[in-house]
Amino acid sequence: MRIIGIDPGTLALGYGMIDEASGELTHVDCGALIAPTGMPMAERLYNMYTGLRDVIARFEPEEAAIEEPFVAKNARSALAVGQAIGAVTVAIAERGIPLHRYTPAQVKQAVTSYGRSDKEQVADMVCILLGLPEPPRSSDAADALAVAICHVQAKFLASLEADN
Repeated sequence: MRIIGIDPGTLALGYGMIDEASGELTHVDCGALIAPTGMPMAERLYNMYTGLRDVIARFEPEEAAIEEPFVAKNARSALAVGQAIGAVTVAIAERGIPLHRYTPAQVKQAVTSYGRSDKEQVADMVCILLGLPEPPRSSDAADALAVAICHVQAKFLASLEADN
């Protein structure tokens, strides 16, 4: 099964594509869609949408997973990321791909076994789990790969529970 993980943002949207077969994970591709800071929000969102749509068309994932942002104090930031999630959701829904949502703590827990790991720990474990020689250049891409790995683990745990 091919899974795309997505780390949403309004300046950088990370994506990570992995294959899972019989419990084995394989890195397919990853990267970040970057929007210039001065670009109006509507254009940034459209660029993220079309860029992600192109990635989806090229790699044809069967499932998608997205990290829901942690929102503490900054409502303006939360609103902007929510708009990016909307653009992602449309690109995914357009292809009829099931979309699954995970919190940052769930992603960190799945990848590092500790829900409060820092970005470097997550990137290091992504390398280990996918057999990469070094972390992706973009931390957004590394986070997106972690989201995809989290989804694989969540599906595995759900299948174990269903068997019991």
